[in-house]
This record gives sequence, structure tokens and C-alpha cells, in this order.
Amino acid sequence: MDFTPLLHAEWIKIRTLRSQLGALAAILLATVAFSVLATADADGADPLFSVFCGISFGQVAAIAFGTTAMSCEFRGGALRLTLSAAPDRPRWFAAKATAVALPTLAVGLLTGLVTLLLGRAALGASTPGWAEGLRGAVGCGLHLTLMALFATGLTAVLRSGVATLSVLVPFLLIVSFVVGDLSGGAADFLPDRAGQVALHSAWHGALGPWSGLAVTALWATAALLAGAWSLHRRDA
Repeated sequence: MDFTPLLHAEWIKIRTLRSQLGALAAILLATVAFSVLATADADGADPLFSVFCGISFGQVAAIAFGTTAMSCEFRGGALRLTLSAAPDRPRWFAAKATAVALPTLAVGLLTGLVTLLLGRAALGASTPGWAEGLRGAVGCGLHLTLMALFATGLTAVLRSGVATLSVLVPFLLIVSFVVGDLSGGAADFLPDRAGQVALHSAWHGALGPWSGLAVTALWATAALLAGAWSLHRRDA
């Protein structure tokens, strides 16, 4: 089967499942809501990150979207049916990853733009410049997309949405902050922290805005390759 029909089939799965549409909506709502709350109490130390602070919660929704999009294949023998219609596993998995990436990127860029506009209105005189703000909006969309893909690949390896969320959500909300406080610059290379460098006005670590996103992209790529290998080696 060609790639385009596979992509279309995977998109149909996403748009017909309320849980996945809800996760996409939560990316926008969580990021914007928590960013607005953070902007109200901003101290002016880093105006750009004050605008996009809510991404720490939005990325949890992005992970939930990537996880549910993949984990639905491991329930009720769905993967067996999918592979009987599309036996080329690498091509199918590429279509699945693309079907996750495209809507996440669209919602992520919209989220970044809305968050930027509301943040600029709230900060007033201390607002970041347009060039810096647009960099943050694009970085927001890319980071959310990469985290969704990271979760998709990990779910393909673990074959369980519960297991993936049990690993990633505590890691993002607890472990990453603890490691960051204790390990100094090494924590900058964790997937969630590296991608968020693009959302800071200034960063004193080893990574810059785009190199940080590149590190997160490497994590996502590694997870997807591991997921593809797992699908190839293990029975449906």
C-alpha cells in the first residue's frame, strides 16, 4: 500500500477518537491557561519564558496525544488487523508518526502564537520583542511536536499507554526538576529541558535555542527508531 492511503487511514483513526481530539485541545488550553497565570506573576527576569511558561503542562498533553495514538493499536488485536491491511511495517509506522506529527505541529504553532499574543498583552512594557517572541512561538510548536513523537516511539517499545505515561509524566513533572537541580549542565540534555531553551530570552548552558531543539529531536528520533525496531522484531 502506498504511503498516502496509510496516512489517510491513520488520520481517520485520530479524528474519530475523542480521547485524541481531547488531548490535542488540551495542548492549547493547558499551555495558554498556565502561561497566562504565570505571566500575571512574572518578575521580569526572563520575559520570554514568562510568556511560554505553561509549556511545562502543555507538553504533558502532547505526550498523552502521542501515547494514545499509538497505544490504541495494542488493544483488542487492533495491530494484527492493521498489519494485515498494511504488511509493510516500517511504512505503516512512518505513516503513524506523520499522522501524530502534523496535527501536533499545527496545534503547537497555534498554541505558540496565541500564547505570545496574550503574553505580550499581559506583560506590557516588559514584553519580549517580536523577533524573539516569534522564535519562541515556533520553538513552542516544534517542542510539543517532538515530545509527542518521543511518546509515540516509546509506546511502540513498551506496547502500553499506561506504562508510557507512568514513565514520562512523573519524569517530566518531578524527576527532571530534581535532576536539573542536582546535576548542573547535564540536565540541559534531557528531552524536555533541551527543547525549552528556545523559550528563554537568554540561556547560560551549553545549548542554544536551535541546538536545544536538535537534542530533543535526537531523543524523538531514537525513540521512533526503537519503536520501529520493536514492531519489526516482535509479533503483532
